Amino acid sequence: MDLRVLLIILLPFLGTIIGSGFVFFLKGQMNRKLQRALMGFAAGVMVAASIWSLIIPAMDQSEHMGKLAFLPAFIGVWAGVLFLLALDHIIPHLHINSECPEGMSCELKKPTMLFFAVALHNLPEGMAVGVVAAGWLAGDTTISVSAALALAVGIAIQNVPEGAIISMPMRSDGMSRRRAFGYGAVSGAIEPVGAIITILLAALMVPILPYLLAFSAGAMLYVVVEELIPEMSEGEHSNIGTVFFTVGFSLMMVLDVALG
Repeated sequence: MDLRVLLIILLPFLGTIIGSGFVFFLKGQMNRKLQRALMGFAAGVMVAASIWSLIIPAMDQSEHMGKLAFLPAFIGVWAGVLFLLALDHIIPHLHINSECPEGMSCELKKPTMLFFAVALHNLPEGMAVGVVAAGWLAGDTTISVSAALALAVGIAIQNVPEGAIISMPMRSDGMSRRRAFGYGAVSGAIEPVGAIITILLAALMVPILPYLLAFSAGAMLYVVVEELIPEMSEGEHSNIGTVFFTVGFSLMMVLDVALG
């Protein structure tokens, strides 16, 4: 495997590992305002990545369809949303700051449910990195290695706070630092796995690459709207989540345009 592809695949996972490591340096529960800010930042990065790194390239690759160039992106986005919607109803999980489990009824413990929530969150990110890398490997002129790297860097940056958001609540619930770090780090392992699987599949299905790009975008947008935005806005009124959403959005936009 090309070393550049390996770097692109592993960067987001590295971000999660770094964030999970915060549990060794920070004590007590994460400040609520900080948590809102981090959720907003992650949401902003994911929305910008969905637009510039996935949906726009999907439309660019469909220019030969003329006025119907939007169709693969439209179909792909809806497929991604429906796929995550199905997983959301099937896989048992528990969101941060919530005591009400979602998905199929089961007897899993809280740490495991939190782990599955973050794994669900990370799956579309891994798919997004994988499909962009696959597009570059396939020689698609609308996707450069710089664009793939920009997406990986952006997701890695937003994975740092996500790693902390999963590991620190587990530590606050009495789990050892090492175990909390392990849960946080392993939750990010779904990303390189998802990226590799997507690369292998996309290599066999290059003609539907625009659909795969938009599919990843739809899955990421589902996570943003269903999970991140509500969590950054819950509780007493605060604009900090919105401000950091804009920070994350702007940062990812700059990375994608400057590096892509």
